[in-house]
Formats: sequence, structure tokens, C-alpha cells
Amino acid sequence: MPNDRSAPADTPRTPTAPDAVAPAVPVVPGAPTPDAVTRAPDAVTPAPDAVTPAPVHPPGVAAVPEALAPAVPDAPAPAAPRGYRAVFAVAEFRAVFAAHLFSLLGVVVSELALTVLVYDLTGSPLLSALTFALGLLPYLIGGTLFAGVADRYPARRVLVVCDLLCAACVAVMLVPATPVAGLLALRCLVAAIAPVFTGTRMAALTDILGEGDLYVLGRSLLRIVSQSAMLIGFGAGGVLLTVLSPRGAITVTAVTFLASAALLRFGTRARPARSGDGGGTLLKESLAGARLILGDRRVRALMLLFWVPPMFVVAPEALAAPYADAIGVPSAALGLLLCSMAVGHIGAELFVGSALSPRNRSRIVLPVAAVGLLPLVVYAVRPGLPLAVAALALAGAGAAYVIGLDQWFVDAVPEELRGRAMTLLTAGLMTVQGLGMALAGLAAEFFPVHQVVAGSGILGTVCTLLLVAEVRATAPGRMSDTEGRDRADRHVTSG
Repeated sequence: MPNDRSAPADTPRTPTAPDAVAPAVPVVPGAPTPDAVTRAPDAVTPAPDAVTPAPVHPPGVAAVPEALAPAVPDAPAPAAPRGYRAVFAVAEFRAVFAAHLFSLLGVVVSELALTVLVYDLTGSPLLSALTFALGLLPYLIGGTLFAGVADRYPARRVLVVCDLLCAACVAVMLVPATPVAGLLALRCLVAAIAPVFTGTRMAALTDILGEGDLYVLGRSLLRIVSQSAMLIGFGAGGVLLTVLSPRGAITVTAVTFLASAALLRFGTRARPARSGDGGGTLLKESLAGARLILGDRRVRALMLLFWVPPMFVVAPEALAAPYADAIGVPSAALGLLLCSMAVGHIGAELFVGSALSPRNRSRIVLPVAAVGLLPLVVYAVRPGLPLAVAALALAGAGAAYVIGLDQWFVDAVPEELRGRAMTLLTAGLMTVQGLGMALAGLAAEFFPVHQVVAGSGILGTVCTLLLVAEVRATAPGRMSDTEGRDRADRHVTSG
């Protein structure tokens, strides 16, 4: 092991001491004296028994020491991967990505299979629909009450335990004696664990990929997988249910959770917790973190910008079936209405993530967020299927502003609160989408479906413009000195 006295291999040594004089250098007429010539490092001085003849120089030309000779350029190094390829070059991220794919497909398949199972057992459409709703409602409870887990314990341990708990819940669902109430309770428990898992994974990505562009692109890839799972997962679940019973399909879910746990356990490094046990209970720590996060004006504005547009953009998806019936298109067209937004989102996110620089991705955040819901206003004219599909694809593409917003959020949240902030962000996002669907359905009881969707676009745009103004006002360098000091104080005391 080199000590502090050994120089690096590429560092020239200091000249030798005067008592270690090298052989005399012949003086060329008209050339500088040997004292004026810088001697080459002793590492390249020929040994006395292997003396090489000195090169002959024309009269009046000084000998150029080897140390001063122009260096021959090395061969160009292979270009480092960029964009999404650079993210996949990180081995730990590949494990996280594969685990995300397994667990997400498992969740989608289990939702479909459990819905069918509950309907088979009860014959009740209400209870069958409630199975889907229970996948959203507990997010707020789990994300608020258990958010402290994400920072209090090592991330890898939290992720693996969450996967194992979900696998255990699914295994109990497979027991034939489990009543319907038990199935719904287990569904709630899995949904309550989900925001803790997702928030911890989002915070862990900053450890794996850093806090810069790689993190932003990594988050983008996980979102793209989530959108794709909605398209592929339900199709795969439908195919499985043609060859397996509902409980057989749920068994596949248990296997996917176990596979995710194994990938995270053996594919990622163990890292310490972000913040130790502060002496309080987990509930107290979680609620205190939520107060600190929401009490920061900048973080609160960014979080609302994550939440508000999705709350309004879900209206056409929630009302896709009644709208298809209203315009008289066949039931097969319902699939187009449901998948158009996801296709637009995936395409736009891939383009923004691969074609735009980090600076340009940051520049488009506020303009794209401001106009992202306007395509829904087309519903005011009660469009036919082609125009409605195009409007939904454009509305989905508007979600690409989130790529740049991810970087702003990481920069704004102090590291010791990052796990709790990500968990709260996830819980709020799922909750407001569920609330948006419920409000859209309620409004459709009193107004035509196309007016409800158009109204969502208008009202959502107004709310988003107000948020854009708030985000601009809280940008670094624009807040007053008092606000900046208060925010810094909160960050210091949050540890």
C-alpha cells in the first residue's frame, strides 16, 4: 500500500541531490552549459554499464531533455455511455429495475385476479370494484404513518422486508378458508406497504445513481415501466386467467414478490440509514417529517406540482366507459381510450429523457406543466374516437415535465428527510388520483361526461398556473432573505 512519501507513477520525481551527479554531458559549441540544462529524472538515467551514445546535435542547437519533449497522445478512450444507456451501465440499478418489473407485474396481475376471485365468491359488482379502490385509499395512511421507516432503517433492509411482507399477504390470500373480508383487509395491507417501498426505493436511487442526471433518467425509466405495466400487465393477467384459476394467478404474484426481494438483497449494496433513531416512536418521527416537508414553502410547491395535474388528468380514464357509450363506439374502442394516455406519456418521456440535455429538461418543466391539461378541453365539442384518442395522447405527453421536476425536488429536499419526502410524495400522488377519479364520477352524475372532462382540463389548468407562479416565486435566489434563513433552520433542525 503506498504511503504518503511515495509519489504517483505519473508524477515526475524531484531532481537528485547534488552529491548524486550523473556523468558529465559533453558541451556542444554554442549550446547552454550543463548547469543550464534540466536533467531528466533519475528513473530514466542509463545505468553505467549500459551507456547509450549521446545524440549528435547540430552546432548551436541545444539538446532537448526527454522530459520536455512533446508527449505522444494516447489512443482515444472509448466513449462513456450516455443517456439511458449510462443508467443501465450501473449494475445496482439493473437489479433495482428488474425487481421493479417483477413486483409491478405481480401487483397488476394480483389486482385483476383478486377482483375476479372476490366476484366469484360474492357475485357482488360493488365488492369487486371495491377491490380496485382499496389499492389506492390506504396509500395515504401508509405513506403518512410509516414514512419514517424509509430514513430510520437501512434502505436495502426496508425494501427486502416490504417485499417479503407482501409475499406473505398474498400467500394468506391463497388459503381457501380466507373470508372475503380477510381478502380485502390483506389487499389494504399490501397497499399500505406500497408507498413505503416506493419512497424508500426512490431515495435509494440517489445513493445508487447520485443526485444528478443519472438519478433523473433512472426515475424516468421506472415510470416508463409503470406505464407499460398498465398496458402489458392487464393483458398478461387476462391470459393467465384463461389457463389458471384466480388463486393460481395470485400464486404467480407471490413468486414475483420473492424474486424482487432476492434481486434487491443480492443485487444492491448495504448502506447505513439516513437518520438514526431519534428517540421517538416511528409514528411521531413520521408525522414530524411530514410537518417539516410540507412546512417548507419550496418543497411544498414542488410536491403540489407533482400532485395537481394528475388529479385532473385521470378524469377521461375514469369516464372512458360512459364516454364510449355516449359517442356510440363499439366496446373494443374502450381499450384505445384507456391506453392512449399511457402511450403518449411513454413516448414523450423517452424523447425528453434521450434527446434533451438536463438544462433543457429543466427549462420545459413549467411551460409544459402549464399547458399539459389543455388537450382535454377538446372534449367540450364531444369529439369522436380519433380526435379523443389524439387529445388523450397529447395529455399523456404533457406528463413529461416530471423529468425535470424530479431534479428540482431532489435538490430541494435535505438528505436526512429524503426517504420520508419520497414516501409522502408517492402516497399523495396515488391518493389524489383516486380522489380525482371519484370526483369525476360524482360530477358525471349531474353533467354530461364530455363536459366533465373538458371542465377538468380547464379547472386543472387554472390550478396548475397558480402552482407554476408559486414554484417560480420559490426558485433559489428569488425567496426573501427571511424565508431562506427559515428554510435553512428547518433543514438544520430536521436531523
